[in-house]
Amino acid sequence: MRLVKNITLRELNDMSEQMYEHIVKAVVDVETRDVVVDAEYHSDQELFLLDHGSNQENLWGINLWPDKYGTPEFVEFDSMINLRPRQNNRSRGVENSKIRDIIMQIVNEVVSQ
Repeated sequence: MRLVKNITLRELNDMSEQMYEHIVKAVVDVETRDVVVDAEYHSDQELFLLDHGSNQENLWGINLWPDKYGTPEFVEFDSMINLRPRQNNRSRGVENSKIRDIIMQIVNEVVSQ
């Protein structure tokens, strides 16, 4: 598991080869703009960020598909940690378009070719 401020597509590809679907799971803190990658479960990444001072309501799980870099399918908004009825998020996705936009901005800042 790694907290990253910048990561290359090659590094993501290498990580994805260790997963069963060639994805990289990540959790993004939309307030601090921290991103944790390279773990089997989003919940482990969430706990890592919580232990380092993040607030749970700011943490969102995503999947990165390195082979789809440059397309809308590169970032998949799908994680059990996103189920938050108290925040009006009743699915594993990220239903709030403003939060999705922030996540996309952060991913675009962090991931480079």
